[in-house]
Amino acid sequence: MNDVVTLAHGAGGRQTAELIDTVFKAHFANPQFTGDDAAVLPVGDARLAFTTDGFIVSPSEFPGGNIGKLSICGTVNDLACMGAQPLYLSCAFVIEEGFPLAKVEEYAAAMEKTAAEAGVRIVAGDTKVAGKGQVDNLFITTTGIGRIIDGVHTSGTQAKPGDAVIVTGDIGRHGCTILLARNEFGIDADVTSDCAPLWGTVRAMLDVTKDIHVIRDATRGGVGTVLYEIAGQSQVGIRLNSQAIPVDSSVRGVCGMLGLEPLYLACEGRLVVFAPKDKAQALVDTLRKGPYSQQAAIIGEVTAEQPGRVVVQTEIGAETLLPPPGGELLPRIC
Repeated sequence: MNDVVTLAHGAGGRQTAELIDTVFKAHFANPQFTGDDAAVLPVGDARLAFTTDGFIVSPSEFPGGNIGKLSICGTVNDLACMGAQPLYLSCAFVIEEGFPLAKVEEYAAAMEKTAAEAGVRIVAGDTKVAGKGQVDNLFITTTGIGRIIDGVHTSGTQAKPGDAVIVTGDIGRHGCTILLARNEFGIDADVTSDCAPLWGTVRAMLDVTKDIHVIRDATRGGVGTVLYEIAGQSQVGIRLNSQAIPVDSSVRGVCGMLGLEPLYLACEGRLVVFAPKDKAQALVDTLRKGPYSQQAAIIGEVTAEQPGRVVVQTEIGAETLLPPPGGELLPRIC
């Protein structure tokens, strides 16, 4: 591990895992400390999900959303991944001196609108103002709590050989949108972030079956990083069908020009789901009726072979190892 923090430590890949294991887990470990999207806390007869997330996206506005909308979606979706109905959020703002007050209000209005759609209440918060140059415009941290639906038990440790691997829509759009919004490559493409609150998506799946083993929000590091995390946590192999992975044509074009892998571009409105194979098609059929999951697809399966690895079956039938997630592909995407 490096002697200093690098951007790669925030990418969600190998360096992030090293930072968590060698520093945070080493000091914070306890029975509730989790590698999942939210901690599961028993309170009386109920189980609550509890999570927190910081948002430093650059630029703070992008096609399909802004940092305010993103801050609600990110935390609501982490709760939903545990099968929890989001109930309450808190939010903390760190604002740079000189930042336009109208923009603060604009982002707060986006948070209000998104929270209402998600059915969650913002009940507490904090505001700090930093000196000019000490923070980049505006950072938001949101913390959320939700009640886990009875009979639901999801975790990255519960993937099983024979499970189907599902994505709830086309992948990589948020990361591609942020890349284009920075206008560093002069590429003109019509790409909009998939940023969306997904409790309704999860609720629809749970109405089909509660026998879902893993639900994971594919944000930093994208679907590829999530798959490697789950393969490692559950000590299973994962085999993907490259032809089945939904990618928007504009995203695919941008990736082709820049040599990027869509599986490693961030999503902010897509879930990776592991469920028994005999339940998978019914889940996909239901997902395709929802507003944020119309391109849901079964993209692979879990195997007992090659635990900890993700392989991709190509269009000609050959198999190749998906390169493990490495350093920072695109910093500050959420």
